[in-house]
Amino acid sequence: MRAYYTVDEIRAAEAELFTRVPHGMPMRRAAFGLADVVARELRERTGGVAGRAVTLLVGSGDNGGDALWAGSFLRRRGVAVRAVLLAPERAHAQGLAALCRTGGRAVSAPASPDELRADRMPPGTLPCVRGNRDVPRPVRDLLGEPDLVVDGIVGISGRGPLRPVAAEVVAGVRCPIIAVDLPSGVDPDTGAVTGPAVTADVTVTFGAYKPVHALAAPHCGRTELVPIGLRLPMANLAALEPHTVGAGWPVPGPSDDKYTQGVTGVCAGSATYPGAAVLCTGGAITATSGMVRYAGTGAAQVVAHFPEVIAAESISATGRVQSWVFGPGAGTDSAARDRLAEILATDLPVVVDADGLTLLAADPSLVTGRGAPTVLTPHAGEFARLTGSEPGLDRVTAVRKLAESWQVTVLLKGRATLVAGPDRPVFVNEAGGSWAATAGSGDVLSGIIAALLAHGSHPAWAAAAAARVHALAANLAAHASTAAGAPISASPLLSHIREAIGTLRELAI
Repeated sequence: MRAYYTVDEIRAAEAELFTRVPHGMPMRRAAFGLADVVARELRERTGGVAGRAVTLLVGSGDNGGDALWAGSFLRRRGVAVRAVLLAPERAHAQGLAALCRTGGRAVSAPASPDELRADRMPPGTLPCVRGNRDVPRPVRDLLGEPDLVVDGIVGISGRGPLRPVAAEVVAGVRCPIIAVDLPSGVDPDTGAVTGPAVTADVTVTFGAYKPVHALAAPHCGRTELVPIGLRLPMANLAALEPHTVGAGWPVPGPSDDKYTQGVTGVCAGSATYPGAAVLCTGGAITATSGMVRYAGTGAAQVVAHFPEVIAAESISATGRVQSWVFGPGAGTDSAARDRLAEILATDLPVVVDADGLTLLAADPSLVTGRGAPTVLTPHAGEFARLTGSEPGLDRVTAVRKLAESWQVTVLLKGRATLVAGPDRPVFVNEAGGSWAATAGSGDVLSGIIAALLAHGSHPAWAAAAAARVHALAANLAAHASTAAGAPISASPLLSHIREAIGTLRELAI
């Protein structure tokens, strides 16, 4: 698993590290790794290192010190380095001295943003230098003409958006940005962005990944880890590595039959929403469930799409199953509630999605206190109906609280999908895009989770692994379309789920 550690956990590990190594060594390790990444980016983006230009945006914290020390290492490789000091009187003294000794240049930013907004020339008045014709002259003078900018404005202890001067300077950057540890202005523990913040092309983090790297991946860009010798505890937030999902995905063994591979029961769809039944059932089938049994009024449509499904009109007539999924397109009337209650009264694992969540919001007693595994799969609006409030900026805490309060597994959908069970850790799956944000996509996901539960997978693992496969299938579907990278609908997901599973299994070999 890839582990993510909070600021408090990192600080505790750093304090222990400082007792084992000489003073200043962790920062120099971090800075050397940072300089190496910057040099590699220069080489890949511009074709060389020596003779290129880098501007450092330096705040008052240790990240600013990391940037200054990295600047001194880059100077030794022939890079022209300029440091913009956003808090000159509090800049890291040793790092600044090291930069100046190697020939780097330091300039101080003004204290007032008004001084940076002056002399904004209309487009076309001045020659365009790297597309910065709309940037005020004072900002251009501060930044110079860099090939790359290094963001060392705020450290992991920083909170809140960029301050006005820093925001003006960052707004004037017209080249790739490499963030030190995290993009400034983004909360390190929650990934929340409440105002001006850096959007980096690459983030270089030290010692361990932080929650921001998964929860605010669009602001971080590609994240690179530089080890500095931290000794860390078991993480409370983690991501399943792709090869781990592939290795753990159930496939038929030499003695398996259709029953031992897992029999999934699907109760979804209605006369109004027959497509939900098709999509949910399709998710279970393509996730390699040994058998899928369907109960509901959409039997004709389901069997027309998937003749291998065994269909019945009622739950009692369905036959033996090893898990249930209820909710997509199922309705919210009293008959739907009775069907949900009947399924939850069993001792089988159950996935509740869509309309099922609306029914639970009205009557939580249907599920609270249930002994068998239960997985709820809300999006933000459904989460608010279940709990009475939006997930808010701290989504990890919110999803963990619901899971512990109801003693269920909760999958909170989003680009960074979170899965929390009554025990820890919370799993996070950063999808790498939002291709799956389309109607019916969640119906497919709930079917995949149910198939894994039928096979006997742990509920949290099943939900997290299903989210990984679902996200990869969406990416594959988007890039397999006529216009590669075009938006998709939910149906093409079904034809790419097995491809996604196969891709992950290949990584495990």
